[in-house]
Formats: sequence, structure tokens, C-alpha cells
Amino acid sequence: MKKIGLLPRIIVAIALGIIIGLIAPNAIIRLFATFNMLFGNFLQFMIPLIIIGFIAPGIGMMGKGAGKMLAVTTGFAYTSTIAAGLLAFFTAKTLYPSLLTNQAQESFSNPEEALLPSFFQMDMPPVMEVMTALLLAFTIGLGLTAIKGNALQNMMNDFKDIIEKVINVVIIPLLPIHILGIFANMTQGGQIASIISVFAKVFALIILLHLTMLFIQYSIAGSASRKNPLKLMKTMLPAYFTALGTQSSASTIPVTVAQTKKLGVKEKVADFSVPLLATIHLSGSTITLVCCAMAVMVLQGGTASLSAMLPFILMLGVTMIAAPGVPGGAVMAALGLLETMLGFSDAMLAIMIALYLAQDSFGTACNVTGDGAITLLADCFSPDEQEATQKRAA
Repeated sequence: MKKIGLLPRIIVAIALGIIIGLIAPNAIIRLFATFNMLFGNFLQFMIPLIIIGFIAPGIGMMGKGAGKMLAVTTGFAYTSTIAAGLLAFFTAKTLYPSLLTNQAQESFSNPEEALLPSFFQMDMPPVMEVMTALLLAFTIGLGLTAIKGNALQNMMNDFKDIIEKVINVVIIPLLPIHILGIFANMTQGGQIASIISVFAKVFALIILLHLTMLFIQYSIAGSASRKNPLKLMKTMLPAYFTALGTQSSASTIPVTVAQTKKLGVKEKVADFSVPLLATIHLSGSTITLVCCAMAVMVLQGGTASLSAMLPFILMLGVTMIAAPGVPGGAVMAALGLLETMLGFSDAMLAIMIALYLAQDSFGTACNVTGDGAITLLADCFSPDEQEATQKRAA
């Protein structure tokens, strides 16, 4: 089972869920609903821990060492991520009214009303509210950058390892079953046609936006380095297709570093920036999250305003720093924001997870390929390069 990638498992789970929802008796559907209740409550319990486990040590590690190079690279990465989110928002805001107009008018205003209940209920109250976890994570993370000792940083790193283990061993392997149950329940409720239609249209838009964002990134990097952006993108294709297969920015680092050096980036800049960007630069994932979140809101018969989405996008840029390096890690890190800032229910979060995971490989490929452009920009604006430019001008 481990040899089967997450994307095929998600596709199989969706297909089986639809089939089971069409033919299975209500008792079977309720059995899956019971599993979903347990898994969903456990996920709710884990969300504050995921936030603290990734944001706090992530901020702490970013603040130590590397000086100006860290600031330059981080600044470009955050700007790119926010720009990607705004591109996704304005495109979706413009196209969704016509693209998803029929779905918004169908009986999907409250999906939970059509779902069969579980056999029993079991509460798993989280240790703290999501916003409390966010505030605590930022407080600890910023505190870690200010103190000299490493004891607390090491402890937070160990806590992060525990959370990663839970995600890898429990959450990710069980997610296909969770998604299967959700789709089975929604199919028996007669809602699946709307969702599948939205899936196809949103996926096509997301991939188009990924390619658009990459072209923008490499146009800016090409202009700064006086190189052809199309040739730069062609050089990074091996990294794109490697990420497409692995669904992991971390696993693609060796290929990304090698291809980035072929762009003409100095070795020390590539060796520093690429591993950092694999963690903090997720423009492709941000596009996916914003488009999927807005699609789910349309399914609910609602709309997404700039006043609601802008704070979400700005926080998403910071939260993406904390995203664990596993398939689906970005959506796991964003669950707390979706719940608190956009008011997503458990059913909406489940649809969001399914939407995101079904195309996770394309988002990762966009993230990784964009790392090459950000690294090239960082190389152009690095202190050493600026000094060399000044000497040439003199």
C-alpha cells in the first residue's frame, strides 16, 4: 500500500465513495460517518498542536544566522506567496460567478443537513482554541529568535518531529478513508454532481494560475538577471517533474539545487536559499488553497469579499512557513485559518482537504519551480552581488 502514491489513493477513495454512496445501505454509510466523526474530532484536536508544532520552531529557526541573505530571501518568498494569493483571489472573484453559477444555486447551502449521522458521538476537545494556538506559536517563535540558548529551540524541534510523525503515520494514511466516507455520505444525499463539476473546473483554473505565476516569477527574475525567462523556466523543468512525482519539496531539493546552479546562481546562494525556500515559499499551494476555499464558499451559496480574504491571505503567507514537508502539509497547516477566519465547518474542511490533496502534486511542482526564480532574485540582490555591481560601475 505504501508504494501507491497519495494522489491515486485519493482518486480511488473518491470513486469508491461515490459507488458506495449509490449502492450501499444506510447502515454502511453511517458506519463510515462514525469513522469520519472520530477522525474529524481527532483532526480538530490536532489542529492547535500542528500550529504550535510548526510555526513556533519555524520562526525560531528563521531568525538565527544568515543575516542579510536570510532577510532578502524571506522577503522575496513572502512577497511571492502573497502575490500568488491575490492573483488567485482576483481571478476566482472574476471567473467563479460565471464558472460556478449553477452550483451556487443548487441545494448545497448546508451540506450537513443531507448527511446521515454517525452511530454515536465522542467529543475530543482541543487543548486550546485555534487563535490561542496561533498567538502562542508566534509568541514562542519570536521569543526563540531573541534568546541566546538553544534548549527551548531543541525542545520545539522535537515537538515538531512528534507532530510530523502523527501526520505521517496517522492522519495522511487515514485521509483516503475519511474522504471515501465523506463522498459516500454526500452521494447518498444527492450532492455529488455539484462537487465533481466544481472539481473539474477549479482544477483547470488552478493549473492555469500555477503556470501564470511561474511566468510572472521568471519574468521578474529574468529582468533582474538580464536572462531569457523562457530559457530559465526550461532549465527548471527537471525540478518541476521531479516534484510532480514526489509531491515533496524536501525530496526535490537535490534536483532543485542542481538546476538552480545551471541558472547561473552562485553555489553558496543556491545551497543556502533552496533548502530554505523549500520550507517557506509555497506560492503554488497558496493559489490552490485560495481557489479551493473560494470554491467551497460558492458551494455554500456564499461569496468571498476582499475584506474577508485579504487577512486570510496575509496570514496564509506566514502559516505556509509552518507547513510540514509531507503531501497535504499545506492544507493541514491552513485548517486553523480556514476554521477561524473563514468560518469553515467540519464538512467544508473535509471538502477542502479532498480538493487540495487531489492536485497536491501540481501545487508542489509550482512551489519548487518558483524556488529557482526566487533564488535567482536573491542572488541578484545578495550583498556580494551588489558590491560587485558597484565595483563594476566605479
